[in-house]
Amino acid sequence: MLKNIHIWLPSYIKQALKLKSGLAARRPTQIMFCIADHFEPRWRNASKEKEIERVEIWLKGYTPIANRHRDSKGNIPQYTFFYPIDEYTPETFEKIAQFCEKGFGEIEIQLHHDNDTAESLFRKLENAKLIFGKRGLLSQDKVTGEIRYGFIHGNWALDNSRKDGRRCGVNNELEVLRETGCYADFTLPSAPSDTQTAKINSIYYAKDTPKPKSHNQGIDVEVGKGPSGDLMIIQGPLTLNWKRRKIENSGITLDNPPTKNRINLWINQRIDVKGRPDWIFVKIFAHGAQDTNLSEDYFKNLDNMFVYLEEKYNDKINYKLHYVTAREMYNIVKAAETGLDGEPWEYRDYLLKRVGSRG
Repeated sequence: MLKNIHIWLPSYIKQALKLKSGLAARRPTQIMFCIADHFEPRWRNASKEKEIERVEIWLKGYTPIANRHRDSKGNIPQYTFFYPIDEYTPETFEKIAQFCEKGFGEIEIQLHHDNDTAESLFRKLENAKLIFGKRGLLSQDKVTGEIRYGFIHGNWALDNSRKDGRRCGVNNELEVLRETGCYADFTLPSAPSDTQTAKINSIYYAKDTPKPKSHNQGIDVEVGKGPSGDLMIIQGPLTLNWKRRKIENSGITLDNPPTKNRINLWINQRIDVKGRPDWIFVKIFAHGAQDTNLSEDYFKNLDNMFVYLEEKYNDKINYKLHYVTAREMYNIVKAAETGLDGEPWEYRDYLLKRVGSRG
């Protein structure tokens, strides 16, 4: 399905003409791998009992898999739960929080909303910060002490980007996100949705404008240069899978498992900080709490994904693999932007630490 490909096809062609899949200047290539899950236990207005059941099934299926795998520094896979504040249920939220406290990952903010104003959106995000922050689950700026968070927009409609104007309503959403402490947005890619941006396979700064979809273009994060907009956008891989004749949007489901071919495509997009081609950032997304993704086969596919990553992309000569959360990915991006060298894992807590953590 190539729906809405005209939105990003020019960028795809432009990138394909570059040495995008070529070798980095230095070896080994350092791969930061992040799973950003739109984790929605209340999917389709489920009851509290159904929410809890979904979370328990997910935890039971995923925990032994994570414990079997290690990256180049001996870290288990890290999972980032973008939990929807509009679907907040204390009991299910607490189960996820306790799982993260055991070292399996971190929680960030997701929001589904419609027909909002800047003022009402501001209140919703501040309320989310209060709930998540009190539980010690958000980030803290190591210099200012400000509470920070990563964000995913439910229904993909960041900055009122749907053509019909639904599922958001706020044309200056990037500005509101920045004002409430958002450190980066992780919504994209959203293809084949019409919310997909023209700019693809990038880490960049978007500047808010009075018009919707301000993040359609932006300025790449670059070594030696500071912020050049209102909000950092960290995109996942988006390309064409010629073998399957489909759009590759880096989303994993039971029906679209993370095969070797797909993983190679993710790596080969070589999403990086401009001027630092040997640090590659791979962010994929999931909807792990949906019933269709709670099967034994889905978890086997995740296990196979980690096996292949560790066999193919962690030989310590050509590649080093780093399992990171969204916050850790952002920290490493900022370290690269500053021009810091060495091992990326040294910068997992570079600017932002978890609330209550040391350092």
